[in-house]
Amino acid sequence: MDLRNHTSVTEFILLGFSNHPDLQIFFFLVFSIIYMVTLMGNLTIILVIVSDVRLHTPMYFLLGNLFFIDLCSMTATVPQMLANFLRDSKTISYAGCIVQIFSLVSCVGAECILLAAMAYDRYVAICHPLLYTVIMNRKVCFQMVASSWTAGFLNALMHTVLTSTLSFCGPRGIRNFMCDVPPLLELSCTDTALDNIVLHTASVFIGISPCFFIVISYVFIALAILRMHSAEGRDKAFSTCTSHLAVVITFFGTALFNYNRPSTGYSLDVDTLVSTLYCIITPMLNPIIYSLRNQEVKLALRKLASGKQTVF
Repeated sequence: MDLRNHTSVTEFILLGFSNHPDLQIFFFLVFSIIYMVTLMGNLTIILVIVSDVRLHTPMYFLLGNLFFIDLCSMTATVPQMLANFLRDSKTISYAGCIVQIFSLVSCVGAECILLAAMAYDRYVAICHPLLYTVIMNRKVCFQMVASSWTAGFLNALMHTVLTSTLSFCGPRGIRNFMCDVPPLLELSCTDTALDNIVLHTASVFIGISPCFFIVISYVFIALAILRMHSAEGRDKAFSTCTSHLAVVITFFGTALFNYNRPSTGYSLDVDTLVSTLYCIITPMLNPIIYSLRNQEVKLALRKLASGKQTVF
């Protein structure tokens, strides 16, 4: 497909953070630190999961893939944002914008499905503990991860193809620090009714449906925990879910607001803040949340630091 046939625009201007021109160097330093902390945090947890045989369980296999998705989503957006902080022209090429949309939407879709798979893992572990190893076997775990990425790629391909057929003949300023589907639809000078229908339909299947599945799973989990006679057992079961719940609330709350809010009525700073929360802050917080709340991860981290880690 020749993208040039569909647009007279060769590049876009990323307006995110442009309301604060005097703080560009400060933003660069802050987000550089956040990016490095996120890279180190996620890579460290992935290394711990791979190297410690006691963490070779379905829960940690899914968790390792979650951290990998977070790394991919941040790498798709943050380097471009950091580069723009250091130059006067906050631009991205048309082709670069399309690639960024595909990469970002793939990761967001994959993470939605994977978080639902992690909720199912906790449901089986707490509600059917005797059948856990049978139900959550290696094949099922790989199928869950493969399904997550497949859904993410197909969703991203659909949105990317539709977006690449739009014409842009007016303003080039994207109300964000990255390329995404909703702000591009606002800029298009062609009819975007179909695109908006597809966007909201995809949000139902990729976003709201997994979220609803997670809620139902935790209803059954809560009922199972309340039926436990041992207070220690209830505390242990609850502690295995709190980290996942914190990630789910943060991720789905910001992502669903970003993709389903009205196209007008919000300031540039609000648009930028919402995207920052779900694209940058959430991936940074995920390894911190799981490290602080999980005794097995903390023990494995200490052994890795002391050089006593058991390698698979």
